[in-house]
Amino acid sequence: MSEGKGDIALIGLAVMGQNLILNMNDHGFTVVAFNRTVDKVERFMANEAKGTKVIGAKSLEEMVKLLKKPRRVMLLVKAGSAVDDFIAKLVPLLEAGDIIIDGGNSEYQDTVRRCKELLAKNLLFVGSGVSGGEDGARYGPSLMPGGEPEAWPFIKDIFQSISAKVDNEPCCDWVGPQGAGHFVKMVHNGIEYGDMQLTCEAYSLMKDALGMTCPEMAEVFGDWNKGELDSFLIEITRDILKFKDTDGKYLVEKIKDSAGQKGTGKWTAIASLEYGVPVTLIGEAVFARCLSSLKDERVSAAKQLKGPSTTRYEGDKKAFVEAIRQALYASKIVSYAQGFMLMRETAKVLGWKLNFGGIALMWRGGCIIRSVFLGNIKHAYEKNPELENLLLDDFFKKEIQKCQESWRKVVSTAVLLGIPTPAFSTALAFYDGYRSERLPANLIQAQRDYFGAHTYELLSAPGKFVHTNWTGHGGSVSSSTYQV
Repeated sequence: MSEGKGDIALIGLAVMGQNLILNMNDHGFTVVAFNRTVDKVERFMANEAKGTKVIGAKSLEEMVKLLKKPRRVMLLVKAGSAVDDFIAKLVPLLEAGDIIIDGGNSEYQDTVRRCKELLAKNLLFVGSGVSGGEDGARYGPSLMPGGEPEAWPFIKDIFQSISAKVDNEPCCDWVGPQGAGHFVKMVHNGIEYGDMQLTCEAYSLMKDALGMTCPEMAEVFGDWNKGELDSFLIEITRDILKFKDTDGKYLVEKIKDSAGQKGTGKWTAIASLEYGVPVTLIGEAVFARCLSSLKDERVSAAKQLKGPSTTRYEGDKKAFVEAIRQALYASKIVSYAQGFMLMRETAKVLGWKLNFGGIALMWRGGCIIRSVFLGNIKHAYEKNPELENLLLDDFFKKEIQKCQESWRKVVSTAVLLGIPTPAFSTALAFYDGYRSERLPANLIQAQRDYFGAHTYELLSAPGKFVHTNWTGHGGSVSSSTYQV
């Protein structure tokens, strides 16, 4: 092949990388494939890529020579030092205006740093979230590119061609500058943690409170997937509950109840603390996984710590299943509202202009949290791009109101039966907190001023911080005022 015919290079031939390459090839793009272990390139070319237009490169130098200008190089390698190592090797081989794209699950702060460092070398950097797993990568992922805006016109055609489509619209658009793409992907993954935990709590209530079997629960999830909860995670939960092992028993009941995590949910929770946004549901979903990992301790504690005497729901089973559905729906609304709150605040602090309706569209197809529900979020932000909170949108206000009685019944019943529902419970607590004109934080401010002279504001004089000598023997000097 002659020099300079490749449209894009992709480094990293794990399954996601291979599938993205084949997806690009299907859409008429010539891809140059490279892997640090070169024999993996040879195996890929001899097997999965056989008969395609994909070109295998045996070195980075060869890979770069095979690319059209401006050169586009996409990395799908492990986040962290591996990305920096490849960037360091690529920089001497590239020219001004060439583009490096990181498609891994990198921390957004790393993407901000890389954008600045590479711009100083006249190179354009893009950090793109890629969601949808192996199947999505092969047939249409959700793509969330952000970084140096000058790069977008040169990668737009490739990215939007290979992405999932909903109503013929690509689930991919430019997110924003610097680390915006990876930040939005991080929030996506945090919401994914929340969605999974909420689904597990619905499963737990049906199994433990109602004594339902796997086929019964599979049927319920199948019914739910035909309505407001129509989504990828509800769909696969139905399929998982129906799946039998080779011995004819349901496989899900044999799996150890100890959940793993790769860190993106934790990053979302940390970001929420850094920016002071109460993303409580994602935080609880992360902590629920941490608690699940204490399996040995829980087995021991189960023999020693007693709960309520009644652990089964005695009322109308069918009505309670419907109440669980409504509680799940209401809690999901809160979860997404919190995720968009975090993106809104971060964008404000970092000076990013994010298109929230566009983000909802990107998530409607191809990704793990894809659902019909996201169409309503898209419409909410199209109607009002400055919407302060999803809970204040007319549609979502009405939906929460419809579900509220059932939601409260499910949470209170779970408490009485001793069934943990941390995500359902924190979603409801957030809703009640957010709709409260007054919270008991006035007492916290008084306590802080009492023991640390941290000052407080009076309702009658907003913006003016004062200190009181509560004991009569304290001083009148206050601590420096600060916001937590």
